[in-house]
Amino acid sequence: MSLFDDQYAGMPADNIKPSRKKPIFPVRERLQGYLKNQGREVKLPVSYRDLFHFVSSHPILDKNGKDTLWETVNYDMRQWDFIREGLVKIYALLKTEGDFTYIKHLDVARIDYCSFANSNPFRIRIVNKFNDNYDHYYVKWADATRVYGLELEHLLSPNRIHYLTHNSTLVEEHIPGIPGDLFIQNYLYKEDTNKIRLAKEFVKFNERCFVRLLGDMRSYNFVVNITPDIEDFQYRIRAIDFDQQSYEGKKTLYLPQFFKENRPFVDLCMKYLNRDSIEQYQMEERTLMAFRVASSRFRLMELLNIMAKDKICDPAKRDQLKMELSAYFNAPIFEKCKSMGLVVKRQLKQTLQKNLLLIQNNLGGFED
Repeated sequence: MSLFDDQYAGMPADNIKPSRKKPIFPVRERLQGYLKNQGREVKLPVSYRDLFHFVSSHPILDKNGKDTLWETVNYDMRQWDFIREGLVKIYALLKTEGDFTYIKHLDVARIDYCSFANSNPFRIRIVNKFNDNYDHYYVKWADATRVYGLELEHLLSPNRIHYLTHNSTLVEEHIPGIPGDLFIQNYLYKEDTNKIRLAKEFVKFNERCFVRLLGDMRSYNFVVNITPDIEDFQYRIRAIDFDQQSYEGKKTLYLPQFFKENRPFVDLCMKYLNRDSIEQYQMEERTLMAFRVASSRFRLMELLNIMAKDKICDPAKRDQLKMELSAYFNAPIFEKCKSMGLVVKRQLKQTLQKNLLLIQNNLGGFED
């Protein structure tokens, strides 16, 4: 889809808002077996439910005194000792595959809770007692939609994702970067921002989301990484919220270009890129994704086959999306999809088929 599509200008904002509250879909046996085989499902010393045993909390304000929607929680001493020890061990599981050699240097500095987000996450701050350096990770309710999103991000994006599950608990690493809304506010219009490279990256990010059907990528659901390069900077946009992986029915919800929160990025593309450049960058991203499909084809097919038999959305949303994609691509085969997982599988084939043909001799096994 082109960023020059006139559909953007005439799209009322109310028409492209995602669902206010997405239900939690349980991680069922087949997906849990896949996660165990991939080293994702491990026994955790503290569960998501355990963290709700706090006795008090207080809101966290930003430097301007504005409520951040996070609150720091406190526990009684007996509960705190159990939680503190378990959370340090979880950090070791996440970062060093369970090597507890160095955990004596680590401690839990703070636990924050957010009741605003779909996943109601706890944010854990781990501190090195020797030098006060700290890191974060998140503990959430394990939602199958989000797990599929994390795994597809790991397999199909240029970014590797570290996460763990145990029954109904999901542990995610912190993804560093400047939140997109703060980047717009504080960095986008600076003189030393390379706006052409940033526009190129937004096109590629837009394409990645659409190809794998990752929705709700409003500016506060992704971060921007800035990397110094020869004489200038490179940019990478990374998704940080995977709740809306192939859940919504509207096709436009899977294209970041259509969210009003992202309009400054779209304006940048309109100003600095022409149609040919945009199509070139889209083709570049699809080619890279096709190579990732080729290199992880057996693991990806196993995941998609499990996803095809799982319930991860409302049937009405599935039917709406498959009809919209069928009309957009003029591909009636979408209408035969009986699950959202099959829609994702068909979408990957539909968008990457030209690129996949170029490497088909290395791609065996990508079948319906």
